[in-house]
Amino acid sequence: MADKKAGAYGAKPGGGDTDFRKTYDREEYARRAKAREEQEKIEGQARYEAKLQGKTYYRRASTPEDVKLTTARDSRLDVASRVGTVQLVQAGAQGRRRGFGFVCEACDYSCSNNHEFLEHQSSTRHLRNVGATFDVERADVSMVRERLRYLARKRKEASRPEILDLDKRLEERKVEEEKEREEKRRKRNEKRRSKKQQEEW
Repeated sequence: MADKKAGAYGAKPGGGDTDFRKTYDREEYARRAKAREEQEKIEGQARYEAKLQGKTYYRRASTPEDVKLTTARDSRLDVASRVGTVQLVQAGAQGRRRGFGFVCEACDYSCSNNHEFLEHQSSTRHLRNVGATFDVERADVSMVRERLRYLARKRKEASRPEILDLDKRLEERKVEEEKEREEKRRKRNEKRRSKKQQEEW
């Protein structure tokens, strides 16, 4: 008997000419189809309920697991510390970051003034870059009570009792004056350093 010839496309003998074709995993595709049908069923139910209420159904985009809700800023923007300071800018600052003003590290974006910077922090682009959704968490009664307790504690800590003892008041005043002198000294030294840098340039 003659030997079997190799098939077309270099297939093994006896295997036929269709061995090069892709074989599909039927169980995997059946599992995917079942999951898709379940998703369509849930979506159809939501669409039907929205129609009964007289609303239009919009399918929500998928969100990543590590996304966080939009929250209020817990700190103030420090603008006063930059008053009267000089900032050196690179000559070849490229891209959106121009190298001056208030810089957002998450977006690589700089703003020329504080109003523009605050608007940028509320923008959709910034929220998307920091990984926040545009949904705000609804507060329930327990959260409101906890917040009120926190604010009451903070107010109590801020209001210090009035000291009636003259010696203690004088000591406190001395400490405050020393701090003020130290701050003036620091500012004076900074001004001298900045003048020296400008003269070198």
